[in-house]
Amino acid sequence: MGSGSGSGSGSGLGQIGSLRRRLLVGALALIAIALVVAGLAIGLILARFVRGQIDQRLDAQIVSLVSGLEKGPALRLARDLDAPPFDRPGSGWTWQIRRDGTVLRSTSLGARDLALPAQPMEDDDRPRPADGTGPRGEALILRILTLPDGTVVAASAPRAALAGPLREAGLAVAASLAVLGLVLAAASVLQVRLGLRPLDTLRQELEAVRAGRRERVPDLQPAEVRPLAAEINALLDQNAAQLAQARTHVANLAHGLKTPLATLSLALSEPGRDPDGRLSRLVASLDRGVRHHLRRARSAALAGATRIRTGLAGPVADLAGALERLHAEKGVRVACAIPPGLAAACDPQDLDEMLGNLIDNACTWCTRAVRVSADASGGDVVVAIEDDGPGLGPEALAAVARRGRRLDETVPGHGFGLAITTELAELYGGGLELDRSGMGGLRARLRLPG
Repeated sequence: MGSGSGSGSGSGLGQIGSLRRRLLVGALALIAIALVVAGLAIGLILARFVRGQIDQRLDAQIVSLVSGLEKGPALRLARDLDAPPFDRPGSGWTWQIRRDGTVLRSTSLGARDLALPAQPMEDDDRPRPADGTGPRGEALILRILTLPDGTVVAASAPRAALAGPLREAGLAVAASLAVLGLVLAAASVLQVRLGLRPLDTLRQELEAVRAGRRERVPDLQPAEVRPLAAEINALLDQNAAQLAQARTHVANLAHGLKTPLATLSLALSEPGRDPDGRLSRLVASLDRGVRHHLRRARSAALAGATRIRTGLAGPVADLAGALERLHAEKGVRVACAIPPGLAAACDPQDLDEMLGNLIDNACTWCTRAVRVSADASGGDVVVAIEDDGPGLGPEALAAVARRGRRLDETVPGHGFGLAITTELAELYGGGLELDRSGMGGLRARLRLPG
């Protein structure tokens, strides 16, 4: 069932594809269609324009021929109207006048007649268009006018006069449209990149939230992305509330179970209460089981929420000031050496609890001086708390290092809360190390993920 559902999910993602690709393909397809339609429209307009120019030239020749006809029964021209290009043989530019078997021709026709298409011989106010074939089989564009006395006046132009200019203009138009298409395609790519940039920015901001560099997605977003950012922030708020509730239940359970178990363990440790130690072992086993499941519950709660990066300088300075006032009768001074900007991937409440336990322990057992320093080590942050007190001997340090032993049980009164600090540090994948300080007392090195 798991593999089937994963396959279906992958197939769905494959069908959805890339939004950027879909926008680009759609834009380029529409640009291509628009350019083809524009090319066809421009071609038709150019064809009509060039054909109109040819028709006007032929009509002007027909008007000159009609005005040059002499009045009378004989079909004659009063003047020579073979102006270029009608005087070049084989050019296709020809004219012809026919009446009752008499034919007048342009020099370009020579001795051959211009074959006119069969049309009803009606009087025309204007020349009518027609298509024909020249004496040598060439395709011609014709204009024909029938006068009231039955005289048919025709003029022709070679179809190449239409195709040639159209070909040259078409090449120029095609080149222009190609350049325009490239410019529009580049503009579409730029537009898609600019249009989708807020989504990339939102992805980076979500990555920062997941990495703990920020708590929420900024509300300042484009209008189209703003509802999505609001929903994401609402989900983060809901997860944070659920985490806080889960941690409260875990803390309540810890206090509700660990205190009775500790009391029972102390009672069984009295002489004669548990001669064979069987009950003490059962209580210890129960205590380990409770701690194990509490750690699992708390880890699950933390895993479901965003890991927040908490700066160290501010909390350390606040704790140092508060503990100096608390231990004012000893004249304790806490020196802090925390690099600016150094942060740990840890909840602020847990960080305050761990640092508070360690600094308070140092202030309790120091003579007068406590030093808190921190630095980055690989991907972790190491906070060192040192004091100038008596410190611990090798046997006490070895006893504390053994799993399940508490420092306050090894040396009465020294290190209260270190067990909680160790558990919290391990929960975040870190740890707590104790050794001798160069100041003469104890040095606690708290390691947390950076």
